Amino acid sequence: MASPLTIDVFSDPICPWCWIGKRRLEAALAARPDVNATVRYLPFQLDPTIPPEGLDRHEYLTSKFEDEERIRAMHEQLAAIGRDEGIGYVFSEISRAPNTLDAHRAIRWAAEEGPIGQGALVERLFEAYFTEGEDISDLDVIGRAADDAGLDWETLRDRLDTDEDVEIVREEVQRARAIGVEGVPCFILAGKLVVMGAHPGEVLAEAIDRALGDEDEAPAEED
Repeated sequence: MASPLTIDVFSDPICPWCWIGKRRLEAALAARPDVNATVRYLPFQLDPTIPPEGLDRHEYLTSKFEDEERIRAMHEQLAAIGRDEGIGYVFSEISRAPNTLDAHRAIRWAAEEGPIGQGALVERLFEAYFTEGEDISDLDVIGRAADDAGLDWETLRDRLDTDEDVEIVREEVQRARAIGVEGVPCFILAGKLVVMGAHPGEVLAEAIDRALGDEDEAPAEED
């Protein structure tokens, strides 16, 4: 019988390393076909201070990092790593730095249709933002992503027009920081083993093995 395992993933759909981490987790699970894993995506905001209308991404990045050469080098590194994971980053297409609160609400609701649907929406939001340059704070963009993910997008889109779960998502983001999540992706396996960072698939596969064991484990350190 397959071993059951719950993996909680804290991530943000504007975090490029989170997309890499998602692909590497999928590779790790593919290498452990005897594990019956339930993957749950939980909210984290890299910058909850971004206003609802978002910011110009170039101005936002230069205000954070100042050095444009450093930003270019970061993008080139991420693009190269992404290619190895089958990800097509097109940073030149991204014009906005969005607030991801509404995207996280949609991800939360996608879980109501099962973890597969939730994972599909997370994937589609990454693609919409990093490959197509879409503003994923736009409610119609989120609705189209849900449709592409095979979800009940009309109901989800209607819910986005309300304040449903706004405070709950904010509280969950605060709770993540309160328990020590300072960066993403962050994986918590079986509620006991913490892996910080987008580690290679073989490292995550080893973490899966340890999480299914009985001994206590220390958190893995981020590279």
